[in-house]
Amino acid sequence: MRTGFIGLGAMGAPMARNLHRAGLLAGVWNRTTEKARALAAELGCPAAESPAELVASCGAVVLCLSADSDVLGMVQAIAAALRPGSLVIDCSTVSAETARSAEAQLRSVGAAFLDCPVSGGVEGARDGTLAIMAGGDAGAFERARPVLGALGRTIRYFGESGSGQAAKATNQIMCAGIIEAIAEAMAFARAHRLPLERLVETLGQGAGSSWYFVHRAPNMVRGSYPAGFRVRLHAKDLGICRDMAARFGVALPVVERMLGEYAELIERGYGDEDVSADFRLKAELFDRAARARVP
Repeated sequence: MRTGFIGLGAMGAPMARNLHRAGLLAGVWNRTTEKARALAAELGCPAAESPAELVASCGAVVLCLSADSDVLGMVQAIAAALRPGSLVIDCSTVSAETARSAEAQLRSVGAAFLDCPVSGGVEGARDGTLAIMAGGDAGAFERARPVLGALGRTIRYFGESGSGQAAKATNQIMCAGIIEAIAEAMAFARAHRLPLERLVETLGQGAGSSWYFVHRAPNMVRGSYPAGFRVRLHAKDLGICRDMAARFGVALPVVERMLGEYAELIERGYGDEDVSADFRLKAELFDRAARARVP
């Protein structure tokens, strides 16, 4: 299935490379033209002049965009150019409501829309080992399997349109708690002057370990937070989780705490750092306490 790719950020570019390796990539488009042309030159595929031009020659297109408005705007931009029966596979993280709106719009022109958000970080995008959570028409999901199989290792169908995004929101809530807990634990260990590299190696094999601990606690040891998953993007995702929970009349304490901490990091200029930068705030708790004890 000839497949186009739209959105070549930290996740999208390596995902497009994996489609190319699978022999599926027909072309790319990105809002920043230079990115699209550079990747197209690397892979030997076309860089379309517009999203509509790209989708007109494809049976499927993958979206990997930043925000709800981006997805809805892109769906509107490509709807008229899609061939009947085309698949639009959205790997962005947006609200379930946005997914349902996009699905309805594309169904009206004879195309299928699947919400297929992913988890696994830039490493999973690079290695083709992402976990993919899909919602939408079951038949469209089956047709999309070859494309999804080039992008991820764990591919699961959750039900009607919006279900994939609800599953991803669940993941993002879990991540919020893990990020906060590990930042606190590592700040606690630092305050006790433990050898942090040895600690990460040891606890990485223990009951409290996780993918996030193994791959992101080393950032805290080094005091360097290169973007894997940016603070501002997780803040955006948690805002979606907050809104989805609010429809049930519920506020989620972990989500609210992390939104507050992310707001502080963003205000300080750390919004484009990896979410492991939350360690900055947790370490400061111990630093302030230590200064307060000095006569």
